[in-house]
Amino acid sequence: MENTSTRRAGQVLLVWGLLVVAANLRASLTGVGPLLNRVQSDLGLAPAAAGLLNTLPLLAFAALSPLVPRLAARWGEERLLGGALVVLTIGIAVRWIPTVAGLFIGTVLIGAGIAVGNVLLPGLIKRNFPTKIGLLTSAYAMVMGVVAAVASGVAVPIAEAAPGGWHTALGFWVVFALVSVLVWLPQMRTPRPAGPARSGQPWSSGLAWAVTAFMGLQSLGFYVVVTWLPQVLQDNGVSQATAGWLLFGFQVVAVLTGLAVPRAMRWARDQRGLATACSVVLLVGYIGLFAEPRWALLWTVVLGLGGGACLVLALAFISLRAQDAASAGGLSAMAQSVGYLLAAVGPVVFGLLHSLSSGWRAPLLLMVVVAAAQTVAALVAGRGTVAPTRRPGPELAAQAAEHSASTGR
Repeated sequence: MENTSTRRAGQVLLVWGLLVVAANLRASLTGVGPLLNRVQSDLGLAPAAAGLLNTLPLLAFAALSPLVPRLAARWGEERLLGGALVVLTIGIAVRWIPTVAGLFIGTVLIGAGIAVGNVLLPGLIKRNFPTKIGLLTSAYAMVMGVVAAVASGVAVPIAEAAPGGWHTALGFWVVFALVSVLVWLPQMRTPRPAGPARSGQPWSSGLAWAVTAFMGLQSLGFYVVVTWLPQVLQDNGVSQATAGWLLFGFQVVAVLTGLAVPRAMRWARDQRGLATACSVVLLVGYIGLFAEPRWALLWTVVLGLGGGACLVLALAFISLRAQDAASAGGLSAMAQSVGYLLAAVGPVVFGLLHSLSSGWRAPLLLMVVVAAAQTVAALVAGRGTVAPTRRPGPELAAQAAEHSASTGR
């Protein structure tokens, strides 16, 4: 009885730890967009240099994600994630320094810390809670989205009210990062499994590429929105503060929509129809913003409806399409390295098209094409299992059989 109670308490502590980690995986990034004009003006940054503030973390995601499974096999997932949280905390503190060097060095460190968390969380959920993947993925996506939404909404008010202006608004999130380090400390005492299973990235799998495409395209859309939507809205007559709160609204709607995904996943035989429908909603939002940008509130809500569901699905696909925790780590590394490299291109190309066309119609048309491509990827990514990239032993074969039985395949 005592062992059962201890195990249950350990699982509860682990769930809380995962949720607190999730709270730190976007907030330090989404608060930049509403302040971008102030940062650019105060530091004398060229538009291309200012755009790097949201592109550098994505490049860090792409560069570091393939290395995470190897590092996790050596140090253990819990210890590696704890180290990443320390790096994230240092990065936010360095970015608080009111210099160009501090801003960019801190941004790179933030991207490195978040990259590790992005890759490890799906595998940790798959390993520790294999029967609750949809529920816990939705929960951590909800926490991540809520805190990110708050970061967008309060960025301008904090910059206007606090000493230090936008520096303080960006550095404020070091408090949350410190809390995450403290909450995660008990998990770092978890012994590393002897002879941990390792899985390479499934580069030869068409299904893995579909999951990667879905992850990358929905991420591209999200980072374009958080980077450029405030400026698109301001150029259509919306004030800076209102644009920040509309971005907040986009993320709140996304969070609320994401909460409904686990139940919809339980009703459906697979996720193809759900992922396709949610991608079509995104497509409608971009078409609306392209055709009638004055209805900004409506299209912001529509984009939130589609974007929130697509995020939860993209994260869930990593666990659902993998046969075991190690395979989930390999698929996560592949999907997030290539996916975030694709996402990194989005804000840059969006801004370049705006500069070349002197307007927003050409970049918004690009997003229509992106959402259409995501709809095609959803038709493939929503069903099946990615074969492991290593020869499975008896334990892995049993896990694969159990996975196939639980999914009806």
